[in-house]
Amino acid sequence: MAEAAVARETLFALRETIARLEGRPIPALAAAAHETLAEKARPGSAGVAQPLLATGVDDLDAAMQGGVPLDALTEIRSLGLRDAGAASGFTLALAARLHAQVAGTGAAISPVLWIGDTVATMEAGLPYAVGIRDFGLEPAAFLQASPRKLEEALWLAETALGSAAFAVVILEVRGNPTRFGLTESRRLALRAKAAERPLFLLRQGGEEEASSALFRFSVEPAPAQARPLPDGSMLGGSIGHPALRLTLEKSRNPAPFSITLEWNPHDRRFAPVPDAQHPAFPGEHAAHSGADLSASAHRPDRPQAMGPVLAFDRPA
Repeated sequence: MAEAAVARETLFALRETIARLEGRPIPALAAAAHETLAEKARPGSAGVAQPLLATGVDDLDAAMQGGVPLDALTEIRSLGLRDAGAASGFTLALAARLHAQVAGTGAAISPVLWIGDTVATMEAGLPYAVGIRDFGLEPAAFLQASPRKLEEALWLAETALGSAAFAVVILEVRGNPTRFGLTESRRLALRAKAAERPLFLLRQGGEEEASSALFRFSVEPAPAQARPLPDGSMLGGSIGHPALRLTLEKSRNPAPFSITLEWNPHDRRFAPVPDAQHPAFPGEHAAHSGADLSASAHRPDRPQAMGPVLAFDRPA
């Protein structure tokens, strides 16, 4: 016990020295308190069980050992900016399920805070109130902020988590900015654990990198199924619920887990979709997938055939 106390005091002193050198007003005692809370809430420790948000899909929840943690950092990334809608939709769907879970307990519903970095919103656009309602989330319980700089977005996310005034904080960034690395994600993860609030890091068009996120998802759009009819049949030629391809890239499992889901905004639930012809993991495609477009034929501007009469005599 004495050796552990000495080691803890040494760690406190090192944190204070680092904070002083970096000019950050983060005392070592506060960071230690955050880590203590994180240790108490970790599954298997002698503390309070970790709160989870179940997706309702048994295979996915089993891969996450119960669901998405509600007191940790979870990363959701799209492979490219063209897939920003799918990644944003999955993030909003999780927020809608969280609101439904809170409403089922009879507790007051806290709003959702969406923090969009300026660079990310220039490419991916801003949340749309009508679309948010159609997706299963009430716009009255949705707040959106657009800081001008990434540093301001990080500060706002940390402050919002510390206030515990929001059901979930969503931080949207573009790509892999150099000013947002492992140190910043570690600080946000500790703040989420201390405040017992979830933080969703929405990385638009980013690559895999080291972070303090407990889980990391990769999201791609998937073809929607036909709309189901009350008798169980499918309405041919119709477009049903939005679908997405989800890959759990980072988890406690040794291998990635991939599944295709569709989102029912009315019932606020996910459902698995059979995808036998979809690649196993994102970015993988068939070696000979064939041409995207068929060759053109019978064009009106095709060259005219040579005739028997020439404009000039042939040379002798």
